[in-house]
Amino acid sequence: MTTSNLNIRIDDDLKKQAKTILDGYGISPSQAVKMLFLELVATRKFPLNLSYQADSMPNLKTIAAMRELDNGGGTLYANLNEFLVEHDNATNQDK
Repeated sequence: MTTSNLNIRIDDDLKKQAKTILDGYGISPSQAVKMLFLELVATRKFPLNLSYQADSMPNLKTIAAMRELDNGGGTLYANLNEFLVEHDNATNQDK
């Protein structure tokens, strides 16, 4: 098996904080990256949750819209073009 080097740039503070945590597990940053790669290859999935998590609650308008949808309300569109036609090609930039 041949090996190769992987060089990355990372913020100094992040590196120090991560190293402190990794030291607690008894593994080096290199070992942690290797573990990440091994898991990625074994599962063909990124082993971290990349879903967006909002730091705050939805506003009242959004909550009302979610409740409307939960109760069977709202409008279903077959595709984005159908929605845009009904809303005059609205975008966030239009507001």
